[in-house]
Amino acid sequence: MGSHYSHLDLSERRLIEAGLAAGLSVAALASTLGRHRSTVYREIARHFYHTAERDRWGHGYRGYYCVAAHRAAGRRRYGCAKLARNPALLAHVLSKLRAGWSPEQIAGRLKVEPEAVGCVSHETIYRYVYSAEGRRDGLFALLAMARHRRRRLRGRKPRQGAIPPERWITARPASVADRSEFGHWECDLVLFARAFGKANVTSLQERQSRYLILQANEDRRAGPLAASLSALLTSLPAPARQTITFDRGTEFMGYRAVPADCYFCDPHSPWQKGGVENANGRVRRHLPLDSAPGDRSPGALSALCERLNATPRRCLNYRTPAEVFHAKLAELGAVG
Repeated sequence: MGSHYSHLDLSERRLIEAGLAAGLSVAALASTLGRHRSTVYREIARHFYHTAERDRWGHGYRGYYCVAAHRAAGRRRYGCAKLARNPALLAHVLSKLRAGWSPEQIAGRLKVEPEAVGCVSHETIYRYVYSAEGRRDGLFALLAMARHRRRRLRGRKPRQGAIPPERWITARPASVADRSEFGHWECDLVLFARAFGKANVTSLQERQSRYLILQANEDRRAGPLAASLSALLTSLPAPARQTITFDRGTEFMGYRAVPADCYFCDPHSPWQKGGVENANGRVRRHLPLDSAPGDRSPGALSALCERLNATPRRCLNYRTPAEVFHAKLAELGAVG
């Protein structure tokens, strides 16, 4: 027998069927196949067909049939079978998908919950979502990008602006880049269809905790946006608003009025503020381009922030952004 485990294939199952028909013992079949006798015994026990029915010639339908056994084994090996066999776990996964959690967040949280209904990998969840049952129920629509097939994410290209060298991202402190320090933010705008005019939403995310703040705006000019940002940030203690990183859009040229040190990404480099770009993708699930004005009201945005900030993240060891953010604010209060 080989040193690596492998599943029985159809040719081996044909030999088992022929051997049983010839009256060979399980031990003899195992020796012929080069398998352990327990493997052959389990195979026969799983797929031995029992029935009292007979065909028109009086022959019974009772025995081991290699083709039927091979198909049954294939069904069991299907990637999402674990969820299909565990209704409680499936119900939990579906409830979290409908609450906006990603498969990775669901799988990670199950590992740390004290009374979890079981464990499942994020890949198994994805396979169930894209299985025949998942497609029938439209589960792909519950994923972040709601695509029929999985693809890489692509960010939009930012516009350029005249930024002094001391405000380039290369001048930003190194402690911001490695997320080792609290109080550094990234900012972007979430835009909507042209029919809604200049309405937009400011998306502001703290780099270390991934805590997200959303603010509705009716203007895209630099002055009003800077005033809106200032109102958001001044409610925080100074150590919690040390720096903020923008792209090079002209809407952020009022940065001098913002109560934090401001820095700008390199041209065409949105990945340098990847945290808020990722957050915008999550926000888009709830605020598509054609969102009604009511969906962008202060109450609706507050509820959306609360929902997103209460979702566990792998990068936070499956703690939630709200848990990490408020813990950091508490530490600042204790230090102060």
